[in-house]
Amino acid sequence: MDDAMVPMIKAILILDGDGNRLATKYYEKTEFPSDEVQQAFEQKLNRKTKHTNARSEAEIIMLEKNVSIYRSSNETKFFVVGSASENELILTGVLDALHDTLNILLRGMTDRRTLLDSLELVILTIDEICDGGMILEMDPQSVASRALMRGVDGGQVPITELTIGQALNSARDQFIKSMGNQRDGY
Repeated sequence: MDDAMVPMIKAILILDGDGNRLATKYYEKTEFPSDEVQQAFEQKLNRKTKHTNARSEAEIIMLEKNVSIYRSSNETKFFVVGSASENELILTGVLDALHDTLNILLRGMTDRRTLLDSLELVILTIDEICDGGMILEMDPQSVASRALMRGVDGGQVPITELTIGQALNSARDQFIKSMGNQRDGY
């Protein structure tokens, strides 16, 4: 398979209104090798987009030979970064998938505090959309189901695929249900 035909993402970023990092995932390690380089890029993005309002739909900017698609939501900004030759429509699809999935999972509350409180879901969402720069899924419902560790059809995931915390919560819920059934005489 020709690598030129596979759409690649260089980075997915979520920044607050001041340009501070809330959640980021860089896939291009040669262009963004260190934390200092990454933060400098984030500050440039923030300065370039600070006075714009991209709430209803995505906006496109060029920065350092990269295409950055971004969207504002409450006091946060969501960015998807690709190479200058990347298809903007595909990058916009990834951005919309990220934004819409987080709106589903966080019930429309994509402010700074809620995103930080739900950082685990945010990181899982990013990982379900893109892995190693390759786009995996762009359907918000499917991504939300996977991030919540449900099957794509919304059903239960086998206990062997749950995290320890999820397995303990599942066991606790089943125990509480069984205690309720014993009181009812079942």
